[in-house]
Amino acid sequence: MIEVILMQRVDKLGQMGEVVKVRPGFARNYLLPTGRAMRASKDNLARFERERVQLEAQNLKRREEAERIAERVHGLSVTIIRAAGESGSLYGSVTARDIAEACKGAGLSLDRTQIVLEQPIKTVGLVTVRAALHPEVSIPVVVNVARSPEEAEKQARGESVRGGEAEEESLEAELAAELAQEAPRG
Repeated sequence: MIEVILMQRVDKLGQMGEVVKVRPGFARNYLLPTGRAMRASKDNLARFERERVQLEAQNLKRREEAERIAERVHGLSVTIIRAAGESGSLYGSVTARDIAEACKGAGLSLDRTQIVLEQPIKTVGLVTVRAALHPEVSIPVVVNVARSPEEAEKQARGESVRGGEAEEESLEAELAAELAQEAPRG
């Protein structure tokens, strides 16, 4: 474990200015190259304390800008058209990069690293993901994954677009269950 000084807030790690212990690979491959942290040494601690006011002012300015953008694009919804089977399973998946590209088309310039996606989207439907505009500001983005623009409109209205066969199978299963309950027991 090595100690680093956080230069900005990092989710699940700490606030700006905190000295935290992290694994060497995480520091070397992520925190240090992206400028989110610097090694904790006496010189760096002194430098951070000298620059703290300036860094906090820059952070506040970036956060306010992110909040203005969040207000402007509140309720953002993007549509992604993908090939899928009758059951609604995609032949591929929708990744953070795909969502970031769709957001750019909708007028919000995002990097794929700003899209918080727990796992790739593998079925058609509406999914809400988080777009982190700033470490302290994020907005929900509704991703409408569909097979066609017409299907996307139906989903946006709240209609079910599961494959016709799947709906028929579920209706048949419901009918069989009702008949089983009504059958005389003897």
